[in-house]
Amino acid sequence: MNFVLSELKENVGYLILNNPQKRNALSAELLSDLIAGLEEFERNKVPVVIIRAEKGAKIWSSGHDIKELPRTHRDPLSYDNPLEKILRKIQEYPGPVIALVQGGVWGGACDLVMTCDLVVGDPTSSFAITPVKIGVPYNASGILHFLNRVPLNLVKEMFFTAQPFDAERAERCGILNHLVPSEELEDFAFQFAGKIISNSALAVAVIKEQLRILADAHPIPPSAFERIQGLRRHVYDSHDYTEGIQAFLEKRPPVFKGE
Repeated sequence: MNFVLSELKENVGYLILNNPQKRNALSAELLSDLIAGLEEFERNKVPVVIIRAEKGAKIWSSGHDIKELPRTHRDPLSYDNPLEKILRKIQEYPGPVIALVQGGVWGGACDLVMTCDLVVGDPTSSFAITPVKIGVPYNASGILHFLNRVPLNLVKEMFFTAQPFDAERAERCGILNHLVPSEELEDFAFQFAGKIISNSALAVAVIKEQLRILADAHPIPPSAFERIQGLRRHVYDSHDYTEGIQAFLEKRPPVFKGE
């Protein structure tokens, strides 16, 4: 099964999430297909890529495939995690990557959308980052993706409450570049990509890389980074982390103890 479909329309590349039976959960297989699609478009010098779910999707993606997260005593979001690989690939792609969003975007998929260069959505789109629901300590690079897009107080609200921001609020706070009626969304995204393609692809690629470097230019001392890792380790070695994942798999509310 192809978990991601690839299409090319007048020099605009489309990568379509294609596992609706599992709500496009970000399994290792789906993420591998997504990486392969971006690599193929890069080899063919496709200047703009649009990542989307199937037309009219109720769920754009449900986020991490929880069954693939380590149960305990391992970092669930390490550098070599498939999700971390695709986020870096999107950032490094030599041209804009646009998320076209219909339906709910949850958990790690919300990070994926935040990492895209531009986001367009319709009124059905919503965005929730949900690691606290299952006791997952989110990593520093992922939090930075949100800080680079949304004001700090709203990042705190998203992470602390795990509640979704609806489309109107997402547009107001900068998650969405454009909020478009559902019936116009596909044409709008294609025309939006066309406006980019009409410019110098080389200049756009270089400016994207400059912006990436500058956005990541938040130097911290090694001791601070080690402190962050220690804080995260305290969580993924905890009862709450094990309980959160087990409760999700058993489809019951978790019983967190704060330890």
